[in-house]
Amino acid sequence: MYHTAGRLALALSISLLGLEAMAQTSATDSISESRDSVRHISEVVVYARQMLGSKFEARNRTGSAYYLSPKELAKFGYTDISRMLRAVPGVNIYEEDGYGLRPNISLRGTKAERSERISLMEDGILAAPAPYAAPAAYYFPNAARMYAIEVLKGSSQVQYGPFTTGGAVNMVSTPIPKTFHAGLRSSYGSYGTFNSYVHVGNDHKHIGYLIEYLRYQSKGFKKDEPNERTGFYRNDVVGKLRLHSDEGAETRQALELKLGFANEHSDESYVGLSEQDFASRPYYRYRGAQMDNLRTRHVQTALTHLIDFTGGMKVTTSVYYNYFWRNWYKLNDVRVGDQKGEKRTIEEVLADPETNARYLDVLTGATDRLGEALMLRANQRSYHSRGIQTKVEYRLPFLSSYLQLEAGARYHADLEDRFQHDDSYSIEGGKMSLFRAGLPGSQSNRITTAHAFASYLLGKWTRAGWTITAGLRLEDVELYKRDYTTQDPRRTGHLRIEGSNHATALLPSLGINYRILRPLSIFAGVHQGFAPPSVMTYYKQKPEKSINLEAGLRLTTEDLKVEAIGYYNDYSNMLGSDLAAAGGQGTLDQFTVGAARVQGFEFLASWQPLPKSWEVRLPVQVSYTLTDTQMKNEFYSSAWGEVFAGDELPYIFRHAVNAQLGLEYKWLEANLSIRYNSDMRTTPGQGRIAKAHLIPSHTILDASLKARINRYLTLSLNAVNLANKVYLVSRHPSGLRPGHPFGIYGGVRINL
Repeated sequence: MYHTAGRLALALSISLLGLEAMAQTSATDSISESRDSVRHISEVVVYARQMLGSKFEARNRTGSAYYLSPKELAKFGYTDISRMLRAVPGVNIYEEDGYGLRPNISLRGTKAERSERISLMEDGILAAPAPYAAPAAYYFPNAARMYAIEVLKGSSQVQYGPFTTGGAVNMVSTPIPKTFHAGLRSSYGSYGTFNSYVHVGNDHKHIGYLIEYLRYQSKGFKKDEPNERTGFYRNDVVGKLRLHSDEGAETRQALELKLGFANEHSDESYVGLSEQDFASRPYYRYRGAQMDNLRTRHVQTALTHLIDFTGGMKVTTSVYYNYFWRNWYKLNDVRVGDQKGEKRTIEEVLADPETNARYLDVLTGATDRLGEALMLRANQRSYHSRGIQTKVEYRLPFLSSYLQLEAGARYHADLEDRFQHDDSYSIEGGKMSLFRAGLPGSQSNRITTAHAFASYLLGKWTRAGWTITAGLRLEDVELYKRDYTTQDPRRTGHLRIEGSNHATALLPSLGINYRILRPLSIFAGVHQGFAPPSVMTYYKQKPEKSINLEAGLRLTTEDLKVEAIGYYNDYSNMLGSDLAAAGGQGTLDQFTVGAARVQGFEFLASWQPLPKSWEVRLPVQVSYTLTDTQMKNEFYSSAWGEVFAGDELPYIFRHAVNAQLGLEYKWLEANLSIRYNSDMRTTPGQGRIAKAHLIPSHTILDASLKARINRYLTLSLNAVNLANKVYLVSRHPSGLRPGHPFGIYGGVRINL
């Protein structure tokens, strides 16, 4: 079926046209800054494959939208996507590794673990390794090489899927510049953390190109004895080549090829700390995790063709293929005897270290145990994702104004291949040695595939201060699972267990914006939310569905911009997932939460208090997010345990506040960021949060200082967690995990 889908995708690539507008923009910050300053214009031409393309577009949507411009991304020099998205209201993130390598992102209260309930894209193309078959896949594009980041929520997201309840995040890579441009951005600092990004590109007559490379590495802020750092390194290289006609041609065309390769080698572990050890040594790692290691490889390919007709119609076609392989070799169980039942998961050991004291001693290396003591799982998985997507845009006169029509279609196929085994280790004198190697495929041996067709129609009409956007999206997905069982590692098929599932949904949306005064507008919207189901062996899982409402206002003046939005998401069928990262068994099987509701309030204000005639600028920005969740059913799951009606969703901050204060004077710029997160629960519950399930509230300060020596050279000094606060960010996957301690980094930026 998988290979048949591949032939179908190739055939479709010949016959389908369109995806997204591909107008060019410069890769320099100056272009972005000038675009952000434009006022009172009727149309903005944006870079290819962006959802928004500018702050102007974001502020004129009929739903909630946010555009993180290159200037904003450069402000603090972040490489961590968790910190980059702090200022965006409605975004809820909890950390895990301290560097943002595998973020947990929630939009408007959707399930946060492994960002599995957001439509994650890079340049408008689905970026998750298998968004339909296995959305929680431990991959996120390297934020340090991105040009801009877009977040879209609410009724105006009908073009993007498959996850339409919370919203979409689009990572915008560096575009091919119109003229020669080269740049270097590099920093070094605490814990041997080094980040370097270089790119060079040009466009000459009918040919344009861009080559970029990122190196990101650190020794890590966690350590074990004898003071061995637990770090990582990442490489990421991307190349783009574009052939295009003259800009003044009657019919413009362009063909762009994008190729990328990335890898990672990380000494990251699922092992956290006990409550007692976190209080005394929060950055320590137990000796039982010394062999834990994650290796990944990622390949991306995309070919995009644009044709822009003079009559106002644009058609763009993208054919894409992504491959992702990873093997997270990590401690899973601890054994203290040879009898059945004398094995505990690390989650069980660290949740109750007193009862499991003997297991904890083996885990920490305090007790030697020869033979089968520590069980490590090779979580080897590979993912394939490919498809073709299309968009056609057309503008025509309608009722003394213009009607903008947009139609799109996408055929997509993805696959997850799990082929895992367990190895056992002994431990003596704090050193682990292999005792028995497991047989490949002896722990998990299955393939899950998905074939999905999505299409949409969107119309936008503007007249006399009114903007009305109406859309309809179709999602149709076929899922198929082949479990070859652990008894058939060669996959002969004689023991194969098969399962399938199918879901179809029509998802309408409506958004209205009314400009009361030139600077003041109000808007409201309603849309249906959807998330595809998984394949269950014994019953047909239904897709996740919800009805989502929002209403808000925007005030936009030269010096003050305010946005306030209230929303209400009513789930008729919410789904959860059994993830090891969330305390489950790691089967990835979905379970039915059922009826639930999420409501909240989002506020964003940015202010420039000083007049333009002054040389000093004092930009101020404040954002606030309230997220109130409630489940309406009683049920039991292996990941969440016993759940009662009225319980709140886990890992969602109820209150989150972010403030940014700046000082700009001639060639000098200083910025301070203050982030507050309220208490958060790690398991479903209501009322007062028990200590064993509590992530306490915390306030974190970051700062940056930049000096522009000349138009080519900028020096920077960035600091995270200025107060060096020890704070808890998660109790999963297993045990307590700290946030990043104080770190300081010196950097240089060169633009040619």
